Amino acid sequence: MKKINIRTEYIKLDQFLKLAEIVSSGGEARFYIQENPILVNDESENRRGRKLRPGDIVKVPDGTYEIGQVG
Repeated sequence: MKKINIRTEYIKLDQFLKLAEIVSSGGEARFYIQENPILVNDESENRRGRKLRPGDIVKVPDGTYEIGQVG
């Protein structure tokens, strides 16, 4: 499991995909979310604006990630 640290209270799912280098742009993130199964805390998710907070677990075809907090 890879840990992705954020400095804010939350990060939106599409921003997370860019931060984790799964996609390179917001448009690509929208397409990726529509076309791939994504689980957040073992629940299916397809909303780009889903707020991810420290401790959340995100599963995508590329791997499993945990949201961490810096600072």
